[in-house]
Amino acid sequence: MTSSDDKTINKWLITITVMLPAIMEIIDTSVANVALPHMQGSLNAGTDEVTWVLTSYLVANAVVLPMTGWLSRVFGRKRFLMTCIVLFTLASLLCGAAPNLASLIFFRILQGAAGGALIPISQAILMETFPPNQRGMAMAIFGVGAMFGPIVGPALGGWITDNMSWRWIFYINLPIGIIAMIMCAFFIFDPDYLRQKAKAIKIDYWGLFLLVAGMGSLQIVLDKGQQEDWFNSSFIITFSIITVLSLIALIRVELTHEHPIINLRLFKNVSFSAGNLIMFVVGFALYSSIMLIPLFLQTLMGYSATNAGMVMAPGGVATLLTMPLIGAALAKRDGRKIVFFGLLLGATSMFIMQGLNLQGAFWNYTWPRIVLGFGLAMIFVPLTTVTLASISREEMGNATGMFNLLRNIGGSVGIAMAATLLTRNQQFYQTNLVAHINPYNPAWQTHFESIKQLLISKGVAASQADTTALAMAYGEVRRQAGALAFNHVFFVIGLAFLVVMPLLFLLKRPSHSEGGGMGH
Repeated sequence: MTSSDDKTINKWLITITVMLPAIMEIIDTSVANVALPHMQGSLNAGTDEVTWVLTSYLVANAVVLPMTGWLSRVFGRKRFLMTCIVLFTLASLLCGAAPNLASLIFFRILQGAAGGALIPISQAILMETFPPNQRGMAMAIFGVGAMFGPIVGPALGGWITDNMSWRWIFYINLPIGIIAMIMCAFFIFDPDYLRQKAKAIKIDYWGLFLLVAGMGSLQIVLDKGQQEDWFNSSFIITFSIITVLSLIALIRVELTHEHPIINLRLFKNVSFSAGNLIMFVVGFALYSSIMLIPLFLQTLMGYSATNAGMVMAPGGVATLLTMPLIGAALAKRDGRKIVFFGLLLGATSMFIMQGLNLQGAFWNYTWPRIVLGFGLAMIFVPLTTVTLASISREEMGNATGMFNLLRNIGGSVGIAMAATLLTRNQQFYQTNLVAHINPYNPAWQTHFESIKQLLISKGVAASQADTTALAMAYGEVRRQAGALAFNHVFFVIGLAFLVVMPLLFLLKRPSHSEGGGMGH
């Protein structure tokens, strides 16, 4: 990357420098999930309260993501990146030392706010550092780092929590943060266009206020909706109204302000809008499926957390191995076609999962996850490269911020919708199945008698055999209803992958021949 004194820094050094804070942030999004029960015990908190450790982080993340480009312009990108790394590292230290739940949630908000900007800034710097024909490879390297987080996060979190204490899942950020800070000081420089613009920018206070209100309220509605029974709750209705009014007002303010906090005019670019919409649906499908698979295995199949993680890991490894190959292919191939096949693989894996039942072995659950892993590698890298290809360097910070925000909101919507569909469908299927359990159904009578006889032969008293047999039958009905509900949700996610395919026609094919790039 070129600075004012014409220093040229090796592009791979720049890559390592921006990858470190990005990986630290990504790992922190998933590392706390495993430690929640331990936090609950040591901080004396209920399940409802302790989930705010995750929610508060996501809310702060959602608020900061779209304003990353603006903040980079106001403070200078290098200074802003270094401030974020310092704040994130400091917040990690404070999270680890938190004496009670309230202070832990406060420090997680600080950590989420500092972390929100790390990924879009890293992506913007990488897109600028590499010339257009190598951007696919740059995004592939970034993607490998991004996938490293969800694979390593839960396993690392579990091991640290079991062997040390949940506080250490935050303390491990300290050495990474310090190394990232030193490398950033030496290897990152602001390009000239950013330095010139930073001089006189009017602060968009209304935009800032409406963004915080809108994004914060939306995240709360999505996280707490199912728990509060959606629109039967005045709490959810209130926050939904705040969300809608804030976002409508935000659009109006941002389109008229001279220096808007979010540049919504970027969405006039049809290719950029289509890419963002596809990423929203991919976020929806990815986050919801990654939540559902371990849930299915742990609640219905009796898998331990570690074994459920083992089912998920090969899919992540498939993504890791495929991403560099996809990055290399992007230099010569049309990225839109690669995304098409990726979406097709994603849909296929969901339709395979739709056929899963309670008799499956370990491999039955693992291989559809591997198919999904290959699909994700073929979606993430080309979609990012194609969507951001038509954006000017000056707007790259804004564009990467919006792109990541839409993926995160897609994920939140996906998780909220999957949880709701799961609960409603479980009730629906249970009602249907229970209807078959009646004295006039000969098949049920035969099955019931055989369970009773088996219990009596095992030494259960005849007077108790009736009740025990009914309880066992009801337990089985609940498991079968659960499996049918999961199958239904996997089918819906598969359809989501297919529905966005027509949007690929709106994406502009990037030219591979342009010069440019600032790394050497």
